[in-house]
Amino acid sequence: MKLSKFCEEDLIAFELKGGAKNEVIGELVDLASRSKLVKDGSELLKDILEREKLVTTGVGYGVAFPHAKSKAVKGIVIAFGRSKKGVDFDSMDKQPVNLFFLIAAPEDAIGAHLNVMARLSYLMKSEKNRDKLMKIKSPKELLEILDLVD
Repeated sequence: MKLSKFCEEDLIAFELKGGAKNEVIGELVDLASRSKLVKDGSELLKDILEREKLVTTGVGYGVAFPHAKSKAVKGIVIAFGRSKKGVDFDSMDKQPVNLFFLIAAPEDAIGAHLNVMARLSYLMKSEKNRDKLMKIKSPKELLEILDLVD
């Protein structure tokens, strides 16, 4: 499975403006809403925020995977955002987050979204890959890195 098939160049932002967790999630949902697979951005935002209340999706090492299964989407969508300065995301390691992957999946997605999250997690375990993502300048480079997992 190539992760790039769930992301598009216009779902990628290298300079997130938000300085707080909910602001960043809002920006990521706005990005994801550019996908034709997102039917209702405001419903998706509500679902992502509800999921985030359960337990933080800031996994550590400067990475977060805000995600939700939602009626607002009709296919898996990945939006990527980067914050050079970092954002307090209540991360498990208490460190600011720089790299954000928002993952939206339809409610009936049984395990596909978990597979996407597992592959992204595997990719982000590598310090080398995280460093690359902090330096890249084009959406094309991001999509190439997403497919390093295969």
